[in-house]
Amino acid sequence: MRLLIADDHPLFRVGLRAALEREGFEVVGEASNGQEALEKALELMPDGVVLDVRMPQLDGIATARMLRERRFRGLITLLTTFAEPVLVQQAAFAGADAYWLKELPPEALAERLRRLDQGLEPRLRAPELPKLTSREQEVLQWMAQGLSTKEIARNLHISPETVKDHLVRLYEKLEARNRVEALERARSLGLLSH
Repeated sequence: MRLLIADDHPLFRVGLRAALEREGFEVVGEASNGQEALEKALELMPDGVVLDVRMPQLDGIATARMLRERRFRGLITLLTTFAEPVLVQQAAFAGADAYWLKELPPEALAERLRRLDQGLEPRLRAPELPKLTSREQEVLQWMAQGLSTKEIARNLHISPETVKDHLVRLYEKLEARNRVEALERARSLGLLSH
């Protein structure tokens, strides 16, 4: 497998390259930021890219998204120290195939890469987006701006009780118990326009 690795820490890149080459991979390029990774991946067309999540210029998730938008067909693996579920979801929506922690031993990383390439390792799947009505989307947008139930009702020319009914359905669809959870989940799923 021909790989491109991208990480903003030179020492980590050198170590990762050595470990992957020891395991039989051909590292065809390195990048120190997301923009460089994007350009090199499109130029070299490796079989896969291993991206750090947090990098300057473009982070790994944005790089993955831009690669997929440009029809990059290789594997996209995000390797990171951040195990946040929101980042995993964002990576899945961006088109990444895997999201693994940097604490993996080199042999385990190599094995997972091989299995991913052979279709034996499960790939990231974006969660299904809840289907919101246009009114629920409006309520959600106003809620994100910090408006109270009465203020939302006034803006939408409906009763506060109707807004509360919409909120109950929104919470149910977003699997949330309150406004804060609903907004966090909506943001993580990309349902908020700002």
